[in-house]
Amino acid sequence: MTQRILTLLMLSVLLAGCATAPERPKTVRQALFGLGERAAEQVAASPTLPTPATDQVLLLATPEIDPDLGLSDERLMESLTRALLGLDDGPQVLDWRPALADAGRNQWRLDSRLNASAPRLQLSDRELLPYRLTLTLRRPGSDQALWQAHIDGALDATAL
Repeated sequence: MTQRILTLLMLSVLLAGCATAPERPKTVRQALFGLGERAAEQVAASPTLPTPATDQVLLLATPEIDPDLGLSDERLMESLTRALLGLDDGPQVLDWRPALADAGRNQWRLDSRLNASAPRLQLSDRELLPYRLTLTLRRPGSDQALWQAHIDGALDATAL
């Protein structure tokens, strides 16, 4: 009887843990997590995207990243995807592929480019990487920018 109660208790704790919100990323991804959130907020506020956003599909192109920053495009793509999917009543998010060039009216291609905006800044306890993230919304199959935003900041090199 005691073993049965203990098993039920452990099962309820396990289920409660599964039902809670996912944890924020650990320190290794924290800098990119914040950048992804800022980018998602900018895209969500774009006047180009029709409302409701839940009816829209964002096709994320592989980010272009300045090699001086030492980041992989997969890490930035993951951060952007997580942040966009985390928006309340946000759009659907898919990876963009050239085959999606003739997409429907509710689809938008989001291009992103992360550049080093200045030389690395050496502080007494860490190194900062100044950046500029450029976000551009286009219609799939078109090179015309319908909306563009810039986010400037600095990443902590030790958090990457």
